[in-house]
Amino acid sequence: MFAGFVVFSIIGFMAKAQNKPVEDVATSGSGLVFLAYPSATLKLPFSPLWSMLFFMMIVMLGLDSQFCTMEGFFTAIIDEWAHILRPHKELFIMFVCLISYSIGIIFVVKGGMYWFQLFDYYAASGFALLFLIFFEVIAISWSYGVNRYYGNLNQMLKFPIPIWWKLCWFIFTPSVCFLVFCFSLYQYKPLKYMNYEYPWWGQAIGWFLALSSMVCIPGYAIYLYIVTPGTFSERMKALFRPDIPEIEDEIRRRSQNDIDTSVTQV
Repeated sequence: MFAGFVVFSIIGFMAKAQNKPVEDVATSGSGLVFLAYPSATLKLPFSPLWSMLFFMMIVMLGLDSQFCTMEGFFTAIIDEWAHILRPHKELFIMFVCLISYSIGIIFVVKGGMYWFQLFDYYAASGFALLFLIFFEVIAISWSYGVNRYYGNLNQMLKFPIPIWWKLCWFIFTPSVCFLVFCFSLYQYKPLKYMNYEYPWWGQAIGWFLALSSMVCIPGYAIYLYIVTPGTFSERMKALFRPDIPEIEDEIRRRSQNDIDTSVTQV
């Protein structure tokens, strides 16, 4: 909400200054960051100071986002193969950062903005994120159990959480995500940047980026269904209602192995 105040106040100011309707001035993504905001700061008193502060904020925001994103990735991968990666954690992090840096070079070459738009349109926003969020909410509130999750949070936070949150997790959030996801697919149009229409292979790369994260959920679900013994009903019961005590025992066992590994290294 506060970000909306800032964005639309600047866009409204620019629309009035240029004597144009707001829809002709409003842009999104890189256009808003690198065109609309810098143009607005030029019209402010002490414009060099505001421009410096604005771009410093962009740099800090990018670094902060990378810390959160990469740390989540590192933690998940290292915890999954702790006996292999934990002793070489620094080397693994350096390797991933080098790979990410090498891929990021394509965004600063002459056609970098076209690659950026491709990644942003298909992989970083829209239906791909809604697809992942929908299944994440379903996994927590329907498979793990909204009452169990609600009890865990109450136990950790030491104060009661309003029932409204339980309704959001169980009903409202998955419903809204599903409806917006369907609407996004219905409204889908092939990517076009300014007057440039991406070729078929560019659209194929974009869909590959989007599906690379989306396919993991049904793909892994099919794999677990195949390797799980029993009849169809037994498999579905085991997959949708996992044995929580068994999982907790596995977590304790992995934690103990990590502690033993750390003590051995010391």
